[in-house]
Amino acid sequence: MSTLSSAPATHSGWQAERSGFMGNLSGLGFVLVATSSLIAVIPIYIRSWTAAFIALPVSALLLLLAFGRVLGLTANEWIVLAVRHQISVATRKNLFFSGVFAPRTKDGRQPMDLPGTLARLHLLEAPDGLGGKIGVMHNPIAGTYTAICRVTFPGLALIDTDRQDSRVAAWEAFLRAQCKEDGAITRISVHQRSLPDDGTALRAWTERHISPDAPAAAVEALDDLMMSAGPAATTRETYLSITLSASRARLAIKGAGGGQVGAAAVLVREIHAMQPAISSASLQIAEWLTPRGVAQVIRTAYDPEAQPALAGRTASAADPEWQGSEPGVDPDLAGPAAAETSWGVYRHDGAWTVSYQVRGLPKSEVYATFLQPLLRPRQNARRSLSLMFEPIGPSKARTELARDKAKRDAARQLRAKTGRAESEDERREAIVAREQDAARAAGHGVLRTTCLLAVTVTALDELETACAELQADASQAGLELRRCWGAQDDAFTIAALPLGQGLPDRRVGI
Repeated sequence: MSTLSSAPATHSGWQAERSGFMGNLSGLGFVLVATSSLIAVIPIYIRSWTAAFIALPVSALLLLLAFGRVLGLTANEWIVLAVRHQISVATRKNLFFSGVFAPRTKDGRQPMDLPGTLARLHLLEAPDGLGGKIGVMHNPIAGTYTAICRVTFPGLALIDTDRQDSRVAAWEAFLRAQCKEDGAITRISVHQRSLPDDGTALRAWTERHISPDAPAAAVEALDDLMMSAGPAATTRETYLSITLSASRARLAIKGAGGGQVGAAAVLVREIHAMQPAISSASLQIAEWLTPRGVAQVIRTAYDPEAQPALAGRTASAADPEWQGSEPGVDPDLAGPAAAETSWGVYRHDGAWTVSYQVRGLPKSEVYATFLQPLLRPRQNARRSLSLMFEPIGPSKARTELARDKAKRDAARQLRAKTGRAESEDERREAIVAREQDAARAAGHGVLRTTCLLAVTVTALDELETACAELQADASQAGLELRRCWGAQDDAFTIAALPLGQGLPDRRVGI
């Protein structure tokens, strides 16, 4: 007797954050609208047709700057970004040179040198509580400490729906458990890379495991197979980053000895406590990255051509008889030798990267595997996807949702008074907002989340093709992408690196 599996669960209800100063206007946009209104009424007060011919075009121009759209941004936001970028180019702040140009300490050593916003980060070494060491990225400006682990997972595509739903529910339970009042964990980031593999690691493993008495014909056939199939392979790397807020955990850090040592001890304690919940979601922690492991992840993101050699070294280091250098990369060599930020492209060492932000998630019901098209194997490019989750405590979630609901209700009432018909999208947003608030009241967690994507190539003439392929796959997944114009270097630090860099603060103006 056979049994039928239940239908797979679907997911929806993502709610866009209402971040405008007033309605959908930023602070600068509100100033432009107010100034436009003031200029428009001046001719009425002075009763001058000549003033009207001057004031009305100026007023219309200001309204155009406030409400006009350029590739997803308002016109005033676009102009501000363009001016900032041109100033950066004029002052050569868009260029970064390290390597032989890196600053040295008094003892002649060149410490880790990273570009842009990453320059503030410090890579620390902390005991993992099991006799080993882990690398911790410390951001002294934000007061955060981040540990990174490499995870493996069996996937969702080839299992029955009951097990698929069980794994998704376990991951949801893990995220919900972090939505507690004044929780020490401020950010959870999932990062996955899909990169072409030339077969170096596979060949290294094969050479170590071939039996000495293997038939010559079999060895030759295996070599031919490696030469043909090896370079066509694609590997995926998945990382989970856990970020601790020093301000939220100040009492625990003080009890653990204070300072960076105490913060690292509290972070290690937190990640050990959450490991059972992570395992229940069928995520297997392969390793918590050491400082050299973190440096290798950074290095291979900036210099993809270093990936084969480092992969071969890592594979060889697994051999007990390996007598070579330690796996990973010296943290002092983690950063790029050079980088250049353009308006829509980020060049680093021998590669070019374009980063995108997901600006629209599917509005319809989707299955748990809807993101799979984004990481399809591509031989001409490597792709990176980063999902950032910031848990919100119950009291703050109540306030945030109430504020968003008040903004939406005020906008609906204003449209009703002006006789404007309510669109179906606006009606659905209001329904989702009420459902989200009801779910919060029932005990569900609330998270701020965003997703960034990056596509990297080592040949410039392949860049636009790789971008077009990514946008096509994103469209198939039901996502709306926006290129991170004017901020490609900052977007790269989130999209292409698993360092737990966070969401931007709630925007109140430019």
